Amino acid sequence: MTGPEVLTPRDVPLGGPRAMTVRRTLPQRDRTLIGAWCFLDHYGPDDVAETGGMVVPPHPHTGLQTVSWLFTGEIEHRDSAGNVATVRPGEVNLMTAGHGISHSEVSPATTSVLHGAQLWVALPDAHRDTDPGFVHHVPEPVVGAGFVARVFLGSLLGSTSPVPTFTPLLGAELLLDPGAEAVLEVDPGFEHGVLVDAGAVVLGDQPVGKDELCYLPPGAERLVLRAGDAPARLLLLGGPPFGEAIVMWWNFVGRSHEEVVAFREAWQGQVLAGPGTPADEQHPDAAGGLPERPAAEQRVVASGQDVRPGRFGVVPGQELPPIPAPPLPNARLRERR
Repeated sequence: MTGPEVLTPRDVPLGGPRAMTVRRTLPQRDRTLIGAWCFLDHYGPDDVAETGGMVVPPHPHTGLQTVSWLFTGEIEHRDSAGNVATVRPGEVNLMTAGHGISHSEVSPATTSVLHGAQLWVALPDAHRDTDPGFVHHVPEPVVGAGFVARVFLGSLLGSTSPVPTFTPLLGAELLLDPGAEAVLEVDPGFEHGVLVDAGAVVLGDQPVGKDELCYLPPGAERLVLRAGDAPARLLLLGGPPFGEAIVMWWNFVGRSHEEVVAFREAWQGQVLAGPGTPADEQHPDAAGGLPERPAAEQRVVASGQDVRPGRFGVVPGQELPPIPAPPLPNARLRERR
């Protein structure tokens, strides 16, 4: 691929008849990664009275970092490393799953409209077993002629984020006035992606419409973005080509089918209730040792506080019952690059 590639998202419900729907932009059949960025859900603006907002009970991650960025609303984050934080517009929350973590994401009753993006970053092989962690940062706005930028990862326009990452990355929000042009000096070794949240832009000579993601291969030293007749808001992502194959399924990033199967079994061992045994009578030593029954017969522990100790930990103070892993497909999971 030598030129820009425009990707359109697909709608994915997060669960339940009234659940909010997200626009999944990465991964796609023909593009898995932009640098180390491996996942992008774009959602809203959603009327919480209609959708019920975001209610995502405890669920596991490994081998990645999550990056939360909001345009409108708030989300409470809790994780098994003991971190509790509120995601707010213009503030980045980055959670490192590393060896393993579980967390919940719930929009509070005070949020009436929810609008933002949830992203993942694949960890390189040398660091994917690192300890879990969490960083919160409020980037200062960078004001240009007709635009405002907030750099939440990496460096752009003379602004550098202090948030640590395990590969070079770029993550920024740009707001452009109608007809405004932003000229951005970038690293030519980076791939880039431009997600348009509102309005429309032209990236070089390539039009990019609302909700579309435009991928650019390495080589550019300068990106020129021009807004149309309406204000535009976009996310700019970037990083050098990842250079490693990954196996990504559900909430896990691994390197082989067998590894992902083991991640799944570890989580199921923490959250599935034993046959005929109340959750509050089960012993932590049973973690990972429960035979898995057919999905129709599975019972999940009644509360997030009944989750057994294990690789993915327990989310303190979260009573919502955890999300069990779905069944694996009837085929080997494939590597992606």
